[in-house]
Amino acid sequence: MNTEQTTVSPNSVDLSVIIPLYNEEDSIRELYHEICRACDPLNRSFEMIFIDDGSTDGSFAVLEALHRSDPRVKVIQFRRNMGKSDALAAGFRACRGTDVATLDADLQDDPAEIPGLLEALEDVDLVSGWKKKRRDPWSKRVLSIIYNRVTAWMTKIKIHDINCGLKVYRREVVETLSLYGELHRYIPVLAQWEGFRIGERTVHHRPRKYGRTKYGLSRLFKGFLDLITVIFISRYTRRPLHLFGLVGFLTTLAGLGITLYLVILRILEKSYLTNRPLLFIGVLLLIVGIQFVSIGLLGEMITRSQASRHTYSIRRSLGV
Repeated sequence: MNTEQTTVSPNSVDLSVIIPLYNEEDSIRELYHEICRACDPLNRSFEMIFIDDGSTDGSFAVLEALHRSDPRVKVIQFRRNMGKSDALAAGFRACRGTDVATLDADLQDDPAEIPGLLEALEDVDLVSGWKKKRRDPWSKRVLSIIYNRVTAWMTKIKIHDINCGLKVYRREVVETLSLYGELHRYIPVLAQWEGFRIGERTVHHRPRKYGRTKYGLSRLFKGFLDLITVIFISRYTRRPLHLFGLVGFLTTLAGLGITLYLVILRILEKSYLTNRPLLFIGVLLLIVGIQFVSIGLLGEMITRSQASRHTYSIRRSLGV
């Protein structure tokens, strides 16, 4: 059993189900009923927090009607589309659950998997779903395989489906994570590097019922850029000088070596140095090396002065 202290409020619930969405008007009611069918038999108090990420269709009107009929439905509406990371961050901040579940709103994630994921949570801090049999077009499946294998290789974290939206967490995990940009793709990576125990469980995946997928080649490219970000912030956020200083030191050392070599040639052979390209390379390396060290020092200063802040803007909230 977990004995760590968390900051659950006195009016907490046993489970928070967080659902970020963007233009999913046709899916919301059906998803709501499926979540109720999955969670009601658990005999645990629960809430559903829908984060409307700036939808331009009738999604908020549907959510508003659900909130009026069921107080367990909470809604946060962004003023504009901010992205899934900000939506999850808002949900994590607002939730009151001892345990937390997340899933996508397009009905491809099956809420019936939540009880099984909660059972698997007994031994770990985060359980990530694995869509072993994906019900997606072949192009999306191929891109997903490439993405997951490269991520596993670069992070050394053996998760088959790193970006599966269906996950369950202990509360202390969501209180620790800091999400922005596209970092929601790497939640298991961020959590494990914070020292949390990560598990995985095969989940049922369904074909998309309404609308069109928002995943494409451009998102894959952005995902790899975010992977570089994750590796950097997890290892060097609090010590940027260790990265930039090392590069600067090696570059400066190379510049000094070239300069020293040319000075020795000047002394021994009395040769002129002004027409040697190697001299300019040596001086350039010295300048670049000093700049890298300066960047590292500036990073240290920013790290110590920059406070965390939320970038999303909430238009309306219901029950939160």
